Amino acid sequence: MKKLPINFFQEEVNYKLADINKVRSWINETIEAEKHQLGELNFILCTDEYLLKINQEYLDHDTYTDIITFDNSEEEGWIYGDIFISIERIKENAKSFGVKTADELHRVIIHGTLHLLGYPDKSKSEKQLMTQKEDFYLGRRAF
Repeated sequence: MKKLPINFFQEEVNYKLADINKVRSWINETIEAEKHQLGELNFILCTDEYLLKINQEYLDHDTYTDIITFDNSEEEGWIYGDIFISIERIKENAKSFGVKTADELHRVIIHGTLHLLGYPDKSKSEKQLMTQKEDFYLGRRAF
């Protein structure tokens, strides 16, 4: 199996992502299905405080969030990005939504990936399409 340029890092948390190679393949299949090519994609799993600092410094927002996506792509059709995910927020949201932590994490992983694929979620119709895409690709997981 070829190594996909999808990396997972941890900052201030100790979280083991299950089925990491299956997750990588699933992300890559999503990117290919959306007619893009994968350059490099970094997922940084972190704490609420770590992500809050990024939110304050780079986006001038003073709120907790579950995900921040930075698009580093320079060429149309190629995906390069850094996606920061708060594991604390994921666990809390999973509890609130009555889902498994891993399922909520997968939803957020694909949400960030969809942002890099050109799907915004600012308006009501954009949020609706984003949710449809999330549900579609979550349904394609083979793990």
